[in-house]
Amino acid sequence: MTGFFSVFSIFIFTGCTTYPLLTNQGERVPHDYLIGPGDSLNIIVWRNPEISMMVPVRPDGKITTPLVEDLPASGKTSTQLARDIEETLSKYLQQPVVTVVITGFVGPFSEQIRVIGEAANPQALPYREHMTLMDVLIAVGGITDFAAGNRARIIRTVDGKQQQFRVRLNDLIRDGDITANVPVYQGDILVIPESFF
Repeated sequence: MTGFFSVFSIFIFTGCTTYPLLTNQGERVPHDYLIGPGDSLNIIVWRNPEISMMVPVRPDGKITTPLVEDLPASGKTSTQLARDIEETLSKYLQQPVVTVVITGFVGPFSEQIRVIGEAANPQALPYREHMTLMDVLIAVGGITDFAAGNRARIIRTVDGKQQQFRVRLNDLIRDGDITANVPVYQGDILVIPESFF
């Protein structure tokens, strides 16, 4: 019986940890979209339609096109990748000019928004500029009836360290309190716990 109470008390005390409330503080740092596995790329080589083509970014983060094999693409901007392709093609073509157009967006895993717990459809979402908590909730279909929405939290990396912030999902969804609609950043993890009663 003593073991039960000690486990129960640990559960109660760790389950009741409070985190600072996430607010609309701070300005966003401009961020370029980075290519990730699953993205679709349209590679256009000027005046060379025979080597211009649509390619997917493989799960290992690389692409292969005519004359360019196993070139790392993940984590680069479209401009960086275009310069890399030009460098490789310069062995075969004189002064190649390459444009990379991203047509299907997934992004690297490190930049995706992950939603776990009592969401209607937990999943990883590609980050979009100026994305907010409301945008994330719409994408996952809201929260379940068993969710403890006002005990949800966002895990965010700030200056290389993971920090946790409390968010108010019930206030946002059920009460329409727009002040609870805070920005989300690349790599955020939204954890929605289950209500105990």
